[in-house]
Amino acid sequence: MRSVDIRTYAQGFAMEILWTIIIGFLAGVIAKFIMPGDKEPAGFILTTILGIVGAFVATFIGQAVGWYGPNQGAGFIGAIVGAVIVLAIYGFIATRSSRTSTY
Repeated sequence: MRSVDIRTYAQGFAMEILWTIIIGFLAGVIAKFIMPGDKEPAGFILTTILGIVGAFVATFIGQAVGWYGPNQGAGFIGAIVGAVIVLAIYGFIATRSSRTSTY
């Protein structure tokens, strides 16, 4: 049996998180260029979160449809598509809530 060093595993996991944040930020920025608008979130942190959530959405949908294997994640294009989907849903919810809150 081969022993796995916990530090190597932790460093690999940290790099995965770092790359997810970087790819998520870039995907979120590109999604904002594709779908600009007033009701969409703005700012570095929200754009990064949008891209990361988009990457997870693309991974989930891709695995459900059979495009990706169980341990595969969505690529950069998939993250952008997922971020656009999340942005569209956010815009729909923000528009709907602003219509119901005005008296």
